[in-house]
Amino acid sequence: MSETLRAAAFLDKGGTGKTTTVAHLGVALEELGNEVLLIDLAGKQGDLAKHFGVWGDYQARIEADEAWPNISTVFDDAWGTIAEKLGDDALADLVVSTDEGPNLIPAHPGLDTLDAELGNIDDARERYSRLEQFLDEYVDPLGYDVVLVDLPGMTNNVTYNGLWATRHVITPVEMGPFEAEQADALRRDLDKIAENFAIDIELALVLPNKVDTRTKLAEEYLEAFETEYPDAVAPDYVPYSQDIRNAAEHGITAFALEEPSTTARRAREAYLDAAETLLACLGGEQHG
Repeated sequence: MSETLRAAAFLDKGGTGKTTTVAHLGVALEELGNEVLLIDLAGKQGDLAKHFGVWGDYQARIEADEAWPNISTVFDDAWGTIAEKLGDDALADLVVSTDEGPNLIPAHPGLDTLDAELGNIDDARERYSRLEQFLDEYVDPLGYDVVLVDLPGMTNNVTYNGLWATRHVITPVEMGPFEAEQADALRRDLDKIAENFAIDIELALVLPNKVDTRTKLAEEYLEAFETEYPDAVAPDYVPYSQDIRNAAEHGITAFALEEPSTTARRAREAYLDAAETLLACLGGEQHG
């Protein structure tokens, strides 16, 4: 693996806050002095780009057929040839800057057919290592400290590419029985993948998310997660905050709020603490 630290947000369930987590951890890591690249593989909706207010411009490029190359292109058999012909412009056209620090490779409608296209590759190692090849050969030379990947809320060929490329998983979980079962199933799945392909995939960070501690049940599940994942659970939970939802609708994270609520301030602190925990697990350090 490279010196660039990598992790992917994944749970085999939608609506757990993966995209919000990736956006806020990305900003938190920048606050700690790291250069960060975020990659959106979660679907064509561009939710990660929306969190930073850059989706409108990128969507206009898509509609004008100017968003090429894009994130789906890098999985293509011909990507090496395309990149060679475009030279320095290949990555320049892929990466979008944000006002909050992290750079971003946004989602693209080409992700819709990517799972099926990858499924047509007979060799499993080739099928699942396309993203790793792209990161190794084209992203690592750019000098980012951390790359975070937002994965689909389902297990498919795109997801396997993200897990293979990063080897470290970030799992945001809400406090309930279903989420506890999903997190446990995820750990079993990671062990199975590691065994089948002879690679190590580690559950790096379990982040209790949208926690309302006014309910006794949430407190009980919080304690259970801390007991079950002592080496991976974040040092603090992210509280439920309407401010975070409102911020996302305005194309910013909680870190960009000028007058954050108490819960938004607590969420920012939790994300910063989680970022430090993630860095420690990935073998990095705080630069700031």
